[in-house]
Amino acid sequence: KVKLIYNPHSGKRELLENFDTVFKCYQEKGYSIDIFRVGRGIEIKDAFTGDCSEYHHVLIAGGDGTVNNVVNAMKNSSIDLPIAVLPVGTANDFAGNFGISKNIEEACNQILDSEVRSIDLGIANDRYFVNILSTGLFTDISHKVDPKMKKNFGKLAYYLRGIKDAYNIKPLEIDVVSHENENLEEKYIMFVFNGRTAGRINLAYKAEIDDGMFDVILIKAKGIMKSINIFFKIFNGTYLEDEEVVEYFKTDELFIHSDEEIIIDVDGEKGPKCPLEIRCIKGGLKVLGYKEEEKKLVVMMKDELEKIKEQVLNVL
Repeated sequence: KVKLIYNPHSGKRELLENFDTVFKCYQEKGYSIDIFRVGRGIEIKDAFTGDCSEYHHVLIAGGDGTVNNVVNAMKNSSIDLPIAVLPVGTANDFAGNFGISKNIEEACNQILDSEVRSIDLGIANDRYFVNILSTGLFTDISHKVDPKMKKNFGKLAYYLRGIKDAYNIKPLEIDVVSHENENLEEKYIMFVFNGRTAGRINLAYKAEIDDGMFDVILIKAKGIMKSINIFFKIFNGTYLEDEEVVEYFKTDELFIHSDEEIIIDVDGEKGPKCPLEIRCIKGGLKVLGYKEEEKKLVVMMKDELEKIKEQVLNVL
């Protein structure tokens, strides 16, 4: 048996049009499915009342926020079942970390033909996160992008929106301390990556999702123009090497303090308040559907980058 938890409001509602495909794929493999619908006023923890040991895995159909809420409900109920994700949300960064197909039938078969694999899990105070904890610019960028702009520009829409917001960004006065590093400077952005992408942008391109370590990326408050330059370096996968503006390190534990009222985001959901103790739990989450892929660093051609810069200047 499998527990299917789905969010009918995720993404473009692909799942609602493909329920039969999911049932067909699972039935052919000898599984039966119990369904739990996420809705207003419904507690996800109610999906795990009773004996859950009869389930082989939990199938989550939704975006990163739905995955986050389900994982938190499971961990708080001491349920250690593997999870699998049908990526029908907006960004689907978590599912993208291990190559889940966006085609629902392909995703189901990929899940059903895979072996259980353990990956890392983050926890900030008492809140678990699967992909990223962040604050500053980009913490809610995926929610701010205009749908028409996203349709016309694709991934570029996230960059353009970020650059527009950069002119109004206020430096963050937060202290970030770990065994490996201490940063007390003002910052524009802080990322604590358990995964690799945010808003489908490959920001933590050196990260491993099962090494027991976070990839911490701090964009220092060195002036707006220098920070905007970082956006262009993101395209060709070199921005982490810019030590003047970016501080990058790996750690399995860090502490964050601020005297300001700052907003913390975890997997697209509102996170806990400072101060924060953030720990990486090595092998803390079991997943199905992991696809081994050759790592490739995509470098954009110079003429393509010039076209993007021209588009950015038009927007600004």
